[in-house]
Amino acid sequence: MSRLRACLLASLVFIAPWRAEAQEAPLNAVATVGMVGDVVWAVGGDCVEVTTLMGPGVDPHLYRASARDVGTLGDADIVFYSGYFLEGQLADVLERLASVRPTHAVSEESIPRDELITEDGPYGVDPHLWMDAALWSRLAPTIAEAIAAERPDCADGARAAAEAYVAELEALDGWVREAIATIPAEHRVLVTAHDAFGYYSRAYGIDIAGIQGISTQAEASVADIRATARRVAELGVPAIFVESTINPRTVQAVVDAAAQAGQSVRIGGELFSDAMGTAGTADGTYIGMIHANTVTIVDALGGTVPPLPEGLSGWATQWSIVDGEAAR
Repeated sequence: MSRLRACLLASLVFIAPWRAEAQEAPLNAVATVGMVGDVVWAVGGDCVEVTTLMGPGVDPHLYRASARDVGTLGDADIVFYSGYFLEGQLADVLERLASVRPTHAVSEESIPRDELITEDGPYGVDPHLWMDAALWSRLAPTIAEAIAAERPDCADGARAAAEAYVAELEALDGWVREAIATIPAEHRVLVTAHDAFGYYSRAYGIDIAGIQGISTQAEASVADIRATARRVAELGVPAIFVESTINPRTVQAVVDAAAQAGQSVRIGGELFSDAMGTAGTADGTYIGMIHANTVTIVDALGGTVPPLPEGLSGWATQWSIVDGEAAR
């Protein structure tokens, strides 16, 4: 990794003056994760071309910079990442990159640390901020200003797009709140592979139980599995959930352990936690990620999915979403 970092920085220092002299539009924007990249795309419009390093199914906690990343980051005009330790082993590269490229830790620039969920692990905070749509909407103005600084002629358009996107996420936030409230109170418990849904829990009024902690860098222990199974049995939870970036074996182990304790529980579906769905689909957008998760959770736990609000009509039309349900 140290040799790769040295190579990356040497490449960037070499090409930085050339890029500075050749101001080309649109901006070549690189984002680490899809949740950030989708906001960049929504705000930047035709002023940006967005490349995302980590695609569907990739766990950012475990991600290591590859040789291809040297070229991708080296070609970037501007780089966006979430920060607050989400990117794990890539964090040092990104911090050093800031000396030769406009590089923005957009969560850290938008949301103060004292508003985060704290935890006792190595990071001290929960980085999964996108699970609260209203909180995540605060990245849009930050990204708009970063784009405006590099392309002043795009400033007005980026700011207007950010304002419109914030309105969409406010509508999404209200819809999720309404949807979760339809789940019977005794079933309003979200059991997942790891603790990625803390902000979703805080914002939308659903209890959570993750088999692993906030990071996935360590395997879940037998004790973790047994403790989760006991809680599932005690609460009578009807369904638990796998995640798109984590091997489902630990969740299946909880299902098996709960059965041994006399509680029948099923896998209620797959949730998007640390990555969005496939590009070019509704689930491959940030709004679609939160929408799909909510539909899956509400259906599995006995609630009723409400229609989408008018504020999301444009997104719903684009992706053929009818009555709150995705056309999959």
